[in-house]
Amino acid sequence: MLGEIKGLNEECGIFGVYNHIQAAHMTYYGLHSLQHRGQEGAGIVVSNGDTLEQSKGHGLVTEVFDEERLAKLPGHSAIGHVRYSTAGEKSYENIQPLLFHSHTGSLSVAHNGNLVNATKLRSELEDEGSIFQTTSDTEVIAHLIRKGGKKPPHDRIKASLKQLEGAFAIVMLLEDQLIAALDPRGMRPLSLGKVGESYVVASETCAFDVVGAEYVREIQPGEYLVIDQDGLHSSTFAEKQDRSVCTMEYVYFARPDSQVDGDNIHSTRKQLGKKLADIAPVEADVVTGVPDSSISAAIGYAEQANIPYELGLIKNRYVGRTFIQPSQEMRERGVRMKLSPVRKIVEGKRVVMVDDSIVRGTTSRRIVSMLKEAGAKEVHVRISSPPIKHPCFYGIDTSTSSELIAANNSIEEIREEIGADSISFLPTDEMVEAIGRDDSSPNCGHCLACFTGNYPTDIYENSVLPHEKDQLVQEVVKQGASY
Repeated sequence: MLGEIKGLNEECGIFGVYNHIQAAHMTYYGLHSLQHRGQEGAGIVVSNGDTLEQSKGHGLVTEVFDEERLAKLPGHSAIGHVRYSTAGEKSYENIQPLLFHSHTGSLSVAHNGNLVNATKLRSELEDEGSIFQTTSDTEVIAHLIRKGGKKPPHDRIKASLKQLEGAFAIVMLLEDQLIAALDPRGMRPLSLGKVGESYVVASETCAFDVVGAEYVREIQPGEYLVIDQDGLHSSTFAEKQDRSVCTMEYVYFARPDSQVDGDNIHSTRKQLGKKLADIAPVEADVVTGVPDSSISAAIGYAEQANIPYELGLIKNRYVGRTFIQPSQEMRERGVRMKLSPVRKIVEGKRVVMVDDSIVRGTTSRRIVSMLKEAGAKEVHVRISSPPIKHPCFYGIDTSTSSELIAANNSIEEIREEIGADSISFLPTDEMVEAIGRDDSSPNCGHCLACFTGNYPTDIYENSVLPHEKDQLVQEVVKQGASY
């Protein structure tokens, strides 16, 4: 999930719009701006006030939708989703939004995050007669809602959300309402915007700029927001808990022009780079960043160190993020297609290569090798986050610690493995200080589990797939988490 989480895979993007004559087109543009959050599939569900219609497919937003397909989705409200499969198989059925019909009406759900108790809930529901059509944890939500029987719809939905554990930002669409909800710890970002008389919600605020919407506010942890013809109706489905925003949103996932909880991502990443320059200085001739997510941190490092920043690496814009490719083999093959060194910039130079993270080490090793092949005299790697040593259960598919280079190697061994002349990571405390969240929570409002092993929720034995279970449970038990 990071620059090298080009070895981590995570995240999905969700978007919703209520009361707009071109709801499907608005959602298309919103999803396009969120494409960096998932490239495996895209879907849109629209409402015309009476019925919900769906269109989805594998691939990029521009590959799934064209004008002809959008024209077949008339309606005034819509929700959409771009997907990276962190839970469930990569089948067509798992592409969201998921759409469900019953005699009491229709419901569509799009979800970003991962439920740590999904397997437990699914087993209980199946024992009670539920039949699942997908392997996505999102379908659990719909079955819980249906299980609520004849209670008012919002009572059923709230009761269902209250049973979920883990990370979830959710948009739902009924025939005449749009619903947005965020888990009680606010682990995933979700924002509210407005364009004219229409409301929009999105995983990132960069989507608002594309559709011409004005940022209104963040959806709050535990909030249940209903948007209908009478406006906004905010309530809660669960008591707010200590904030635990995924730190990787700041470090890697979010686009630089987005803001998370009021913080501009580009500015935050520059501060990470400045802090990194303070704690890990080195004599060098140029600083370069690994495109795109590391550029801001590299600029901050260069400014603080008073070393020229140069475009030492150029990204091929027609190649997708290596971390989103579904196999390690494809990731490795994609590195040279994706990045090219600028020989005249690095030749004969001592280069500081700033990246946002290292997960497996494959990409870093290849980039260091490319820079040296292009004539770099020295390559000093600087990482604007701590070593990633622990698996994530909240939407990042680091399935076992055995995949993480920092979980099994010392800093010096990592340096040797990737072929760098030196390497330094930004310590956790300094990273949190640089981000500067004004939060009184114990972790200053961050989820730091992938760095520290301290998980903000209980971790269940069935939070993971069977073939991963034994090793992961042993790892988590050693760290003192409950399951």
